[in-house]
Amino acid sequence: MAGLPGPFLCGALLGYLCLTGLAVEVKVPTELLSTPVGKTAELTCTYSTSVGDSFALEWSFVQPGKPISESHPILYFTNGHLYPTGSKSKRASLLQNPPTSGVATLKLTDIHPSDTGTYLCQVNNPPDFYTNGLGLINLTVLVPPSNPSCSQNGQTSVGGSTALRCSSSEGAPRPVYNWVRLGSSPTPSPGSMVQDEVSGQLILTNLSLTSSGTYRCVASNQMGSASCELTLSVTEPSQGRVAGALIGVLLGVLLLSVTAFCLIKFQKERRKNPKETYGGSDLREDAVAPGISEHTLRADSSKGLLERPSSASTVTTTKSKLPMAV
Repeated sequence: MAGLPGPFLCGALLGYLCLTGLAVEVKVPTELLSTPVGKTAELTCTYSTSVGDSFALEWSFVQPGKPISESHPILYFTNGHLYPTGSKSKRASLLQNPPTSGVATLKLTDIHPSDTGTYLCQVNNPPDFYTNGLGLINLTVLVPPSNPSCSQNGQTSVGGSTALRCSSSEGAPRPVYNWVRLGSSPTPSPGSMVQDEVSGQLILTNLSLTSSGTYRCVASNQMGSASCELTLSVTEPSQGRVAGALIGVLLGVLLLSVTAFCLIKFQKERRKNPKETYGGSDLREDAVAPGISEHTLRADSSKGLLERPSSASTVTTTKSKLPMAV
């Protein structure tokens, strides 16, 4: 093959290796695999190669949404021995052990919900030429819905609106929710009832007394169903609160009316009797001198005299004569 171009030589070499069987090829189902919880899952994996002393098989697991680089090993087969490892080691085994006849199927017993994810079947057999030594299998664990939880939020008086909620913590595939009203009471009109099967929410608007009753939510998927119930009580607005509000309004109006009446009356009185203002140095003609009562002043004024009151005492000052020394 000397003198042949490089690409032609590589193509010829690849064809020669394939014809002589020196190649690794892994095959897995293309369809999605689903298994009920608690059962046994068989993850089919076959391969073709010339098994020799360097043959190695590895099964690993990747959680949903994670890259393949974050896979966790489940078991190894190398040097003629099987080595289970990881959290699934006690439940994992090979359908054929040793897997030297082209079958590398994995058995996983007592399936858990956490087993949902991607499984990698990888065969390595140097010096065989690699073509496709890796196979991926997606497994979904089927889980019936857990008992849902029912709750209510909103105003439950006449004319108000409320939301009934329902949710299951477990279930695969994801459950759908359906609300029904129990008993012989009429079902609310479609215009006042909006239901979301995905979120599990039921919205009731324009409530009336006939909206009261027991409502049941049913969560279901292909594995089964579960339900919860909730009692809704619609009440009329409180009569006491309405009466109290009315009395408060009336008292407020009355208080404002009285205040306005007093202000108007005060302004009218002020206009009739304007207040006089006197300066500090002004002398009023009708002022009464200190020590003289108005009664005495009136009595003396009739005689045309202003006399000192009789009760007033006369103070005499005596000047003493003292000898003067020369």
